[in-house]
Amino acid sequence: MARLLKEHEYSLQGNRKMLQIGEAHIDRNAQFEYINQIVKVALKDNIPAISIDTKKKENIGNFENEGQEYREKGDARKVLDHDFPIPELGKIAPYGVYTINNNKGFINLGTSRDTPNFAVDSIYAWWETVGSINYPNANRLLITADCGGSNSYRSRAWLFGLQEFADKTGIRIDVTHFPPGTSKWNKIEHRMFCYISKSWRGKPLVDIMTVINLIGATTTKTGLEIVCKVSYKDYPLGVKVSDSDFDSINVLRNDFHGEWNYSVLPR
Repeated sequence: MARLLKEHEYSLQGNRKMLQIGEAHIDRNAQFEYINQIVKVALKDNIPAISIDTKKKENIGNFENEGQEYREKGDARKVLDHDFPIPELGKIAPYGVYTINNNKGFINLGTSRDTPNFAVDSIYAWWETVGSINYPNANRLLITADCGGSNSYRSRAWLFGLQEFADKTGIRIDVTHFPPGTSKWNKIEHRMFCYISKSWRGKPLVDIMTVINLIGATTTKTGLEIVCKVSYKDYPLGVKVSDSDFDSINVLRNDFHGEWNYSVLPR
C-alpha cells in the first residue's frame, strides 16, 4: 500500500491552518500585496524590517510537552499527570521579533502579562540588543504585525507606546498589519516560531533557564539564529491612555486602509 500510494504521488502531510472562519475582508488580497511591496522596498533600501508576534503562552514546570525525544529504551521521561499551572513557577509569554532582512530572531521572554506595553518594550529590547547594532544608521523601522493581540491596531496603548519608542530612538516607525483572520501568514510564524516548537518538542519546560537554552539552540539550515532575554517586569492589565496623550501621537495614516498602514514619527 505504501508503494502504491507513493506511485500515485501521495505523502504524509500535517494539517495546515489555511481556512479562514467567516468571510474574508474585501481588501484582504490588496493588503497582502501592499505588505509585500513595502517589505521589498525596505529590504532594497536596507531598512530594518521585522515581523512581530507573541508565541503561545506556556506553563513552567515538569509538564507534558507534545512530541517525542530520543532516550534509552524503556526510559520515557516522567512528567506530572495534570497541566494545572504552578503559581510559584507561573507562565511565560515569548514575544518574538523576526528580522526579515537577515533571518535572525529575538525573543523577549515575559513572565507577566502580554500587554501593549510589553509588546513595545519587547521591540525596544530587540532594538537595543540587536537592531541598533546591525543597523546603526537606520532612521526608519518597518514593523509587520497581526491586527489583534497586544499589538492590535485598535489599541491606544500600542500606538502611544510606539510614539515613546520613536521619541527615544529618533527613528520613524512604519507599521503594517495583516488583515483579520490571516495571522498565519505573518512571517514570524513559519520562519521562527515553528522551529522553536520543534526545538522543545517532547522536552518539559521545567524552568526559565531551560526555555532560554532551548530557544537559543534553535537553528535552521538557512542560518536562523535566535537571541533570547528574560523580562521580569510586571505589566498590569487595563492601562489607559488619556485623550490628551492619544491626541499627541504624531501619526501619519496611509490613504489605503490607514487603520492598518500608518507611521509614527518622533515628536
